[in-house]
Amino acid sequence: MKKFFDKKRHKIGNKALNKEISERLIEASVYPVDYFMEEIATSPHGLCESEVKKRLDDYGENQVAHEKPPAWYIQLLLNFKNPFILILLGLDVFSFFTGDTEAVIIITTMVLISVLITFTQEFRSMKTAEKLKAMVKTTTTVIRQSTEKEIDMEQLVPGDIIRLSAGDLVPADVRLLTSKDLFVSESALTGEALPVEKQELLPLETVNQKNPLNALELANICYMGTNIVSGSATAIVIATGASTYFGSMAKTLIGKRPLTSFDKGVNSVTFVLIRFMLIMVPIIFFINGFTKGDWWDAFFFGLSVAVGLTPEMLPVIVTANLAKGAVVMARNKVIMKRLHAIQNFGAMDILCTDKTGTLTQDKIILEKYLNINGDKDTAVLEYAYLNSYYQTGLKNLLDVAVLEHAGLSEVQGVEGKYTKVDEIPFDFNRRRMSVVLKKNDNGHILICKGAMEEIVSICTHVSSNGKVVPITPHITQKIQRLVHDLNTDGLRVVAVAVKQTKSEDRPYTITDESNMILVGYIGFLDPPKDSAAAAIKALRENGVNIKVLTGDNETVTRKVCKDVGLHVNQIVLGNDIDNLSDEQLADMAERTTVFAKLTPLQKARIVRALQSKGHTVGFMGDGINDAASLREADVGISVDTAVDIAKESADIILLEKSLLVLEQGVIEGRKTFGNIIKYIKMTASSNFGNVFSVLGASAFLPFLPMLPIHLLIQNLFYDISQLSIPWDNMDKEFLKKPKKWDAKSIRRFMIFIGPISSIFDYVTYFVMWYIFAANTVDDQSLFQSGWFIEGLLSQTLIVHMIRTEKIPFIQSRASLPVLLLTSAIIIAGIYIPFSAFGASIGLQPLPMSYFPWLIAILLSYCLLTQVIKKWYIRKFNEWL
Repeated sequence: MKKFFDKKRHKIGNKALNKEISERLIEASVYPVDYFMEEIATSPHGLCESEVKKRLDDYGENQVAHEKPPAWYIQLLLNFKNPFILILLGLDVFSFFTGDTEAVIIITTMVLISVLITFTQEFRSMKTAEKLKAMVKTTTTVIRQSTEKEIDMEQLVPGDIIRLSAGDLVPADVRLLTSKDLFVSESALTGEALPVEKQELLPLETVNQKNPLNALELANICYMGTNIVSGSATAIVIATGASTYFGSMAKTLIGKRPLTSFDKGVNSVTFVLIRFMLIMVPIIFFINGFTKGDWWDAFFFGLSVAVGLTPEMLPVIVTANLAKGAVVMARNKVIMKRLHAIQNFGAMDILCTDKTGTLTQDKIILEKYLNINGDKDTAVLEYAYLNSYYQTGLKNLLDVAVLEHAGLSEVQGVEGKYTKVDEIPFDFNRRRMSVVLKKNDNGHILICKGAMEEIVSICTHVSSNGKVVPITPHITQKIQRLVHDLNTDGLRVVAVAVKQTKSEDRPYTITDESNMILVGYIGFLDPPKDSAAAAIKALRENGVNIKVLTGDNETVTRKVCKDVGLHVNQIVLGNDIDNLSDEQLADMAERTTVFAKLTPLQKARIVRALQSKGHTVGFMGDGINDAASLREADVGISVDTAVDIAKESADIILLEKSLLVLEQGVIEGRKTFGNIIKYIKMTASSNFGNVFSVLGASAFLPFLPMLPIHLLIQNLFYDISQLSIPWDNMDKEFLKKPKKWDAKSIRRFMIFIGPISSIFDYVTYFVMWYIFAANTVDDQSLFQSGWFIEGLLSQTLIVHMIRTEKIPFIQSRASLPVLLLTSAIIIAGIYIPFSAFGASIGLQPLPMSYFPWLIAILLSYCLLTQVIKKWYIRKFNEWL
């Protein structure tokens, strides 16, 4: 016989101890209790303290694996891993060793701003999530050396004897020794909404069945992470920490998280721009070196062009957008644990959601009370209420639902007309319970409530239309059809029967539960949240498809989906997908709205399959069985009442259970993405155009078109003008559909829009060369001043041209911060050549006759850009 516990080594050993945890649970459930206790080296009196200490040393504390937040300085350093940050740091080092102090100051400032904003926001969110987690400290009642004591659940060891009662969290995987009316909610682990009955002995049909036992369907095993709904029990701890079923799931969640669509999108865009920079900068360097003959100046100019081509503000703009989104979401009681989740929220085109606790209230209510004809009947509710009211055992969720519902109806108070005589308690074999009442001196009435088939088996008559008639095959078929219809509607059906007896002064027993009259049924439901249907409708209107991935059964799931407005043609069960390849599953997942009876790993596999089809997938759940999917999804969403491991795996935590906040999150995410993509397309196209301008000027001018310091200052001012973009408005049309990162789109935008600015740069060259005769080395300062102003103003105006598909200033106006900051930069840019600072860097005042030319050039630039914009939108059906 395989052993669970090696008494000499005090640790799990031998062949059976290397099996999967589920196999070990099955073995523990079928072994005789005495034998099992001997194997695990314990007794009903519990362990002694010295033995507990040894086992704590061997097994460790009763903790599951979890991600430990990095130290603050590690988290700070990790924010330097951004590719653009690394490029800027490289350029910073170059500038430092070549003595370019201005470049060092400018680049270092950009890097520090970006890193500090990112670090501050993520560190604050992490601390908030940790505080939520620390608010709960769980204890358990343990028997050690015949003495009961309350201890922290982390101090439990295999072999401990514990007591469980209503409201307790099951602190480890345990085998029941005794139980009374025990119901356990396993929804956090399996997704099943209704509590599961548990008892110390496995039913004979379970032991003798031919099919292999399922580790999560063992009637005498309770699992870590579930909770006791009603009843009481004593149990022996089988496994703790990472060796539990829950712990084995937690292990899969440790390690590097998969890349989300945000990560992949930023990386793709980053490397497009990096490749462009690596190609163009050497070309400009060699052209200037060969044509001007001053390789040192050419080097500095190339370095300045590299800084100009690097969207150094991208980390700042991205982080500022994300941080602003996080602030807005915080006002809506949403904690953003990871900043990039906001953008993923906006890009999400599929939201997969668990059912229990997310679409539903995770609370059982009495939905219907019907007579045997299927008509609403207050008498049925009255009998059920009396049964639940007068029973003295621990009331389960169904009894609570009956009492709550009756308390809001005319039935409340009817108990005052009756006196309790006796009761026949619930047990798992009968699956029913009865109370015996008397009303005045009219004899006794026995009211029995329980499982449908058990109640029908003790009934000989039914109450129909005020008459008591014998049960016939026709009536039996009618009962079965009605119950099937109720089950199809997702209701759990409990039958109610009565029996009039003479007044007898004797104890009643289960033999009295016979020859009864079936009066009707009560139906229970885990109802949808009030906000679920409206939220799903709103998400659909915003281009987000909803898919339900649940561990619950098909019938209940179909009813809930119908109630929240999800159209269900076919429900795919977990067993149906096991033999499918990843490609087949991906095709099926795109077509299917609802999956039921899924294991946690099957949920995660469906999420990955949808991602393989190019979808940005969100997942919303709050149970242990959702943790793997929350981690795999592009954006994981949970609630503050979720189990710790779900909150730990999620990117976003809702502090309110209203699903309507999801729509707000999606809109905020799209605003964030829109403002990020504005900056990228503005910068990419502007930089691309500048390269053409610099290439032409470098090849044909006898001097540099601008000095390195001019390029750096122009670039800094341009970047400052874009700092307000996170606070810009987005057109409503843009927010209607999910938006994704597309490097091809950015590359195409850069190629078509970028050269427009080069056209007017060359016009400026022509004006400065021929109109203002700035065509010699001695006059290069005038030439450089003219192009400095035109280049800066055109780059600043392009912010307003690119930020909208519409006509800027007329059909779509930028936000006040954008208007103020871009205006300030334009004024400052014009002023610099006239200032002492401008003179110190080699610029000079421009004649007033220059400015009509400047206005004409800028107006022509805006008009041509608007014309090309309209053509581009028609051609490619996109803009931002």
